[in-house]
Amino acid sequence: MHPPLVVYLEHDGKVFLVNSAGVGPQQPVKGRIQTDDELRFPTRSELTSIGLQFEEKGRTCLRYGDSEYTVIKGYPKVDWPKDWAWKDACASDNSVHPVVRDAVYRSIHRLVSKVMVCNDRGELLMAKVERGHFSGFWTLPGGYMDHDEHPTNGAVRETLEELGLTIVLDDVEPVITQRIFNDEGVSFVSLTYRSTWNGNLAELTLQTEEISEAAWFAPEDAFQQAVSYFDREAIRSLL
Repeated sequence: MHPPLVVYLEHDGKVFLVNSAGVGPQQPVKGRIQTDDELRFPTRSELTSIGLQFEEKGRTCLRYGDSEYTVIKGYPKVDWPKDWAWKDACASDNSVHPVVRDAVYRSIHRLVSKVMVCNDRGELLMAKVERGHFSGFWTLPGGYMDHDEHPTNGAVRETLEELGLTIVLDDVEPVITQRIFNDEGVSFVSLTYRSTWNGNLAELTLQTEEISEAAWFAPEDAFQQAVSYFDREAIRSLL
């Protein structure tokens, strides 16, 4: 039976795995379908027994039906752990317990690219969303980046898709924010750029299944309307 509390140690992309008897470090085998043993994260007592110390960084709760596991994320006090497993190798070995694979998956940042479209009157363009996390609320244009997409391209693409507006980003640094919002441990990173546009709302072509309307707001009003933490942090830079 898998322990209810384990420790996820990661150092420069390497993770410490043990077998069912708590012996490690163990190595995954990419493409392995069947195995007589199971690879998992160690418990606190198993780490203590081998003298491996770490600094706790946070905790993630994994829930599968009636089962719940707590994963402590820690930074080990070691030099380069050359004998540990590469975290990217864990996904393709069926002998690696789902708690390991899920925890590694959740440790990868989700990247969001957004844009503050401003006009020369100092107003900010926002869109009312019809689906997703912020359905019914006003947000800045933007969304998840595609794989192998630069965040500047993502901001331009999302604005075109959502509003039918082709923008050119201003030559300023983006507002970068990062946050984990709950005990599931998924980390989001947002890069919010700026663009200047002095057109009329009638020129926009809204993606109606996602955006119900668009409007200009004074930055103070936009900050009050925004429900997204990332939007509020970006708009704060205009106040």
